[in-house]
Amino acid sequence: MNPTDYERWYATERGRWIGETEYALAARLLAAQPGDSLLDVGCGTGWFTRRAATDDLRVTGLDPNFAWLNYARVHSKSQLSWVQGDAQRLPFADASFDHVLSIAALCFVDDERQAVAECVRVARCRFALGWLNRDSLLYRQKGRDGGSGAYHGARWHSAVELRALFAGLPVRKLRLSSAIFLPSAQAWARGLEQVAPSVLPWGGLLLATGEAI
Repeated sequence: MNPTDYERWYATERGRWIGETEYALAARLLAAQPGDSLLDVGCGTGWFTRRAATDDLRVTGLDPNFAWLNYARVHSKSQLSWVQGDAQRLPFADASFDHVLSIAALCFVDDERQAVAECVRVARCRFALGWLNRDSLLYRQKGRDGGSGAYHGARWHSAVELRALFAGLPVRKLRLSSAIFLPSAQAWARGLEQVAPSVLPWGGLLLATGEAI
């Protein structure tokens, strides 16, 4: 998939709803304040980076893919910062950002544990790191046999596996939440999303949040 097609998907009704729902969960648990700095790891075309900037955060997007990063830069306001880099070796000092965000990006890196450790290292306060959930309807639709479309090549994790990625790291108040229980985005799916507690571990996005110490 190329960056134009990927971004076009987020412009569809279903894509917009999924993106907004995932961001709303992460933003609520990050509890960032206007003026806080935030690093979006694996930002791709910058959809979540730009969305965070609308909350008056000082946002930096990082991605290893030059073409996708260039797309993000061209289609974003000039005050956003963009850095080409590897999630497994973030080019920033310890505690460089108030918060670190990553939505369904770390599941594509070779060493997820190392990438998690790097995200925790550069976070001063909180992090919200999201993976694709193997215990979800989305996995049964899009994740089997190596995945399809934008999900091709992604690793899907259970809650137990996700917690193991944080074992021994300097974090506290680690919490797992999920969103996108019914990925169809139809009216009844949206209605369920409004009432389903995020503590249920069956959403398509499995989000780990906590504090770096």
